[in-house]
Amino acid sequence: MSIKTRSEARIRRHSRVRKNIHGSPDRPRLNVFRSTAEIYCQVIDDEAGNTLVSASSIDGDLRSQMTGKTKSEQAKLVGQAVARRAVEKGINTVVFDRGGFRYIGRVKALAEGAREGGLVF
Repeated sequence: MSIKTRSEARIRRHSRVRKNIHGSPDRPRLNVFRSTAEIYCQVIDDEAGNTLVSASSIDGDLRSQMTGKTKSEQAKLVGQAVARRAVEKGINTVVFDRGGFRYIGRVKALAEGAREGGLVF
């Protein structure tokens, strides 16, 4: 089967990675989605199928801090926010799921922000 678009290729990469990455109640999955303009992340318990914590660059609490910042700086703020919210709920360790995206740029900035916020992965 030939891959027709970049997004289809990313989805195939993500499904390959998801065969091995699984979030549990004691170690949930930190999922990242990056669109051209925004970045979103969720902490997910795959066994229950629940999103425990989420944050994004369009989040109401973070929106005011996003003006005048580069996309990478915004991603770092989102990572710090999701880490802060997760630690408040008692989540300290997660499994990082980069969602089929390369670990550079905004995805890396989000991960570093989450680590600074107190998440371990």
